[in-house]
Amino acid sequence: MTMELEQVHELSGRVLDEVERAIVGKRESLELVFTGFLADGHVLLEDYPGLAKTLAARSFAQVLSITFTRIQFTPDLMPSDVTGSSIWNQRESDFEFRQGPIFTNLLLGDEINRAPPKTQAALLEAMQERQVTIEGVTHRLGPPFLVIATQNPIEYEGTYPLPEAQLDRFLLRTAFGYPGRDDEIEVLDRRLARRADEVVLEPVVDRETLLEMQEAVEHVHVAESVRGYCVDLVEGTRRSQSAAVGASPRGSLALLKLARTRAALSGRDYTLPDDVKAVAVAALAHRLVLRPELWVQKISAEDVVREVVETVPTPKAEDLAARR
Repeated sequence: MTMELEQVHELSGRVLDEVERAIVGKRESLELVFTGFLADGHVLLEDYPGLAKTLAARSFAQVLSITFTRIQFTPDLMPSDVTGSSIWNQRESDFEFRQGPIFTNLLLGDEINRAPPKTQAALLEAMQERQVTIEGVTHRLGPPFLVIATQNPIEYEGTYPLPEAQLDRFLLRTAFGYPGRDDEIEVLDRRLARRADEVVLEPVVDRETLLEMQEAVEHVHVAESVRGYCVDLVEGTRRSQSAAVGASPRGSLALLKLARTRAALSGRDYTLPDDVKAVAVAALAHRLVLRPELWVQKISAEDVVREVVETVPTPKAEDLAARR
């Protein structure tokens, strides 16, 4: 029996409320990350050090009651350190497969751009196909399999920028940013009150419930006009004079999945153009390749997507809530 969307809305609010006990004043960013999870997608967090990227991943794992693994990506990290490898068992006189840290529900790839391309590529099959192939043998990754990868946007020395093929695997890219003054004071107050660094969070849902929530989102209605709007926005990035390469059809799918999930989080069983607009930058900006001359002008991919959203006509409200 499929979970009702009203229950998805209620449980999502409780999940985010509990995570906010650890991360103060970032409700909008946390909602975006959780939207990615409910859409069964991977999230790229690109932000400065010390802004709760790792804490967010660990907090969601605790509240969702799913297994969590953290990999610190370094220049000497090997693909087998991520996926696992076959080890000779002398007692059995045969090779046995030892699972790597990728066999988990929520994987945190910390500073993913510090590992060489060969190791980064070890994630490609897992992120897209939810499986790992070792020595010709395919091992399935149990659902859900979600990746949160982090990058430091200011320190590029000794790093290996993610290629477009791997960036495209992330459903969305976002950042938390610095907290406001009042929020940062609240962080200090809470630390003094609990008298410990670690924040202990209570589970809200379990793995099976999370999978039911993901399945329920599939029943959110998306009108033909909204589907066309998603395609028009992606087409707009391809026509933009600022972009050397626009978003692929995977960008259209990302818009569809995230907009539909945002509608469910808002308690609706139908999707609005505003849902699409709200996720457009997070879903599309990391999929664009800008013209080199724009780097000097300090125009970002986010700026290009915002310009496209402003120029592409919004569909009319008629029939948006119509049932299939």
